[in-house]
Amino acid sequence: MRYSKQRELVMQTVERLCDHPTAEEIYDKAAQECPNLSLGTVYRNLNLLADIGEALRIPTPDGGDRFDGRCEPHYHVVCTNCGNVFDLEMDDSYIQKINEDANKCFDGIIESHTTLFHGLCGECAKKLNENK
Repeated sequence: MRYSKQRELVMQTVERLCDHPTAEEIYDKAAQECPNLSLGTVYRNLNLLADIGEALRIPTPDGGDRFDGRCEPHYHVVCTNCGNVFDLEMDDSYIQKINEDANKCFDGIIESHTTLFHGLCGECAKKLNENK
């Protein structure tokens, strides 16, 4: 694959924005550095980066994908109130055990899995408790 300055900018922007940004949020930040960048170019590069494993695509219930530059296995939580996506830090051995258990139940080879948890983030939970 050829080097692309725009792809590099998109990847750097994903890595800088640690809050699991949407393609539009990535475009808004990256376009500040490269005004001739198009939203279509951002989408194409994000899809390519996700396809080759250099970024994670996180499908969310509202239909908008989020992106993550952290590619090692980990889980995410989407807040059902504010819609923000957060990393969920769990022991790596637990993640591997799920793959092993799934392999026992499947006539094939499980290589990985994704899990998206739903709940309230700390800030939204705090507001909810204050309003009770």
